[in-house]
Amino acid sequence: MSSVPPKMRYCKKCVYPFVGVNLVFDDEMVCSACQVAEEIDEIPESFWKQREELFLEILTDGRKRSRGGYDCIIPVGGGKDSWWQTHVVKKYGFNPLLVTYHGNNYLPEGQENLDAMRRVFDVDHIVVGPGVGTLRKLNRAAFRKMGDMNWHAHAGIRIVPMIAAIKLEIPVVVWGEIAWDIAGMFSPDDYVEYNKRTVFEHDMRGFTLEDFVGEEGLEEQDMHWLKMPSDEEFARVGVKGIFVGNFFRLDPNLQTKIMVEELGFQTARAPFERTYRRMSNLDDMHENGAHDYLKFVKFGYGRASDHASKDIRLGVMTREQGIEMVRQYDHVKPMKDLSRWLKYTGMTEAEFDEIADGFRDPRVWWRDESGEWRKWNIWDE
Repeated sequence: MSSVPPKMRYCKKCVYPFVGVNLVFDDEMVCSACQVAEEIDEIPESFWKQREELFLEILTDGRKRSRGGYDCIIPVGGGKDSWWQTHVVKKYGFNPLLVTYHGNNYLPEGQENLDAMRRVFDVDHIVVGPGVGTLRKLNRAAFRKMGDMNWHAHAGIRIVPMIAAIKLEIPVVVWGEIAWDIAGMFSPDDYVEYNKRTVFEHDMRGFTLEDFVGEEGLEEQDMHWLKMPSDEEFARVGVKGIFVGNFFRLDPNLQTKIMVEELGFQTARAPFERTYRRMSNLDDMHENGAHDYLKFVKFGYGRASDHASKDIRLGVMTREQGIEMVRQYDHVKPMKDLSRWLKYTGMTEAEFDEIADGFRDPRVWWRDESGEWRKWNIWDE
């Protein structure tokens, strides 16, 4: 039996635990994400009007400076955010080039959404898909190294579009939501741009392709698409990466509804094992499955907590309803999804469990007298 950590504390407004990644709690135990959400709720319409004008200025300037025949690049995975950012850019009359990093494990409806973007938005589209053998090796290596089999995808979608921007001399790259803002890292007054250091520390977990050379027989030439352009290359083209979420208020539920009803976007046809939402992460079947289960093993919460917390802040779910979603989904070991990933990588469930257990946070987990893993739950408050 291992020592029992102090009782876990949770945000009093959403369902995030005190150990939530990058979260800060105030004296009343309200997390930074909820604090920022309250700030956003109080923003006047005039603020967003000014941001809209700035968005148009940046894209207009990018159009003037572009030498690649396109006004900007939009990194897309084919999901709801990809569709929305493309919809916004096209609405204002700009001609984007879509760039995709393809990690190979799309759900069928996710692949259909990706393929449909050229037709729905009448845009050109470049897809970079590394060899499947290389991707299998990266799945295994990153899982062992950091407990994240999808590291290649987090890195690829941040790096590949920037490589394209520099090679084609298209200076503006338009991302969707500010991914790091899930923890309230930025206030509405912050002006967030693509930053190599933030990508390295957050999306890439502090690793680069050099850390994988020699792992699973991988060579640097196998992963050239993961090589971040140099500062000199960024400066030569004057590349600027911006986020739609910095200029327009995002409501994923409302925007997905628009994409489905007006443009034909597809949500997941079958329910996920670990969350109630069907509109997210269709570009990688394991994001909501085995990958998210690893998050639960590490930190004691998963995507159901993420989704419920967002929906509580948007006012479409009460905290009590959110707690029920956590109770129903967060602990589930997704055997259907995990079995597929184990077959894909050639690993056994016993190997998976042994490696995963090595990443458990001692602030969250302890073993009881029978050797079972235990944690404090939000309903233990």
